[in-house]
Order: sequence, then structure tokens, then C-alpha cells
Amino acid sequence: MRLDKWLWAARFYKTRSLASDEIGKNRVRVNGQDAKPAREVKAGDTVAMRQGPVTRTVLVRGLSQQRGPAPVAQQLYEETPDSIRLREAAAEQRRLTAEPAGSLEQGRPTKRDRRSLDKAQNKAWGDRWSASVDS
Repeated sequence: MRLDKWLWAARFYKTRSLASDEIGKNRVRVNGQDAKPAREVKAGDTVAMRQGPVTRTVLVRGLSQQRGPAPVAQQLYEETPDSIRLREAAAEQRRLTAEPAGSLEQGRPTKRDRRSLDKAQNKAWGDRWSASVDS
């Protein structure tokens, strides 16, 4: 069975073309070697794929020619214990890390803030002699 078709059937990617693109970007390896979308996959192979910041390693347990419901797709593979541990550690790290945008104290003022700033500086629209010249 083709690798891109198996990844699609096992529900790692939403479409075969997405699976094929990820394989083409060398984000998927089979038995420790770079793969191509047409590479044959059989039961017992080890597939390592990088999804975002996490690398998942799974053992191929079964093959399916069609994409089925999630419980059926989960029977096609078994994730390795090391992969599970690393994925959970990465999730915990993301949970504990502060949101970068949370550290910003000031940003672009809202329309309401801008009006209050203009009022505080006694700048009104009628004080300008031209809309294009900002003084």
C-alpha cells in the first residue's frame, strides 16, 4: 500500500495531497529512511512523522484501502511508548510556557482609547485645516 494513502486512511492527514506534501518535505520517515509518497508500507514498518513541534513514531499494524471512522483508523497503528512520552512532555511544556502576546502591556490603541487621547490633548477634528495634513 502507498505511504500517502496509508497516512490518509490512518487519519494523520485530512487529504492524500496533504500527506503527499508532508512526505515531500521530508517530514515522514519509514524505518529510519526518507520516503516518497509511493513507497510501499507493510505491517510491521515503523513510520516517524513530524507534526508541528512533535515527532510521532508509530508501528504499522494494519492496512486499509479506504478512510474509515476514527476508531477503525486507530487500529491501523500503534504509537511507541517513547513517542507517547515525548508528545505528553511537549504538551506539558506548551501548557506551562507563557503566551508571548500576554507579555505585551501596550499595543495599538482602540478607537475608544484614541478618542480619549485626542480629547486629553484637546485635538478635535474641527481644529484641523486639512484632513491630509497631520499637525
